[in-house]
Amino acid sequence: QAQLVESGGGLVQAGGSLRLSCAASGLTFSSSRMGWFRQAPEKERELVATISSGGSTDYADSVKGRFTISRDNAKNTVYLQMNNLTPEDTATYYCAARRRLSQMYSVWGQGTQVTVSS
Repeated sequence: QAQLVESGGGLVQAGGSLRLSCAASGLTFSSSRMGWFRQAPEKERELVATISSGGSTDYADSVKGRFTISRDNAKNTVYLQMNNLTPEDTATYYCAARRRLSQMYSVWGQGTQVTVSS
């Protein structure tokens, strides 16, 4: 059974930093594209950042230059380093996996809350 477990969320002041972690099990992590998504109250879920199996990254315009996605295949873990946080970054952050040859993110974590105070 594939599973993703996020950690690292919390309350931080504007301008601060957090690092989210997502530990994967039960899937071939090294060949999976990994993504971080977020959903704020009464808003649709949005893609924040992705990283391919080869390490190529992509970011939403709203977080470019502030967030960094990375992965450690030896630890089956993907990270999201978030710097210069703003209240607009407040959301539940989800980790997701897209298996090799799949077109959709099919494995999701339970989410971790990030709250940025002004």
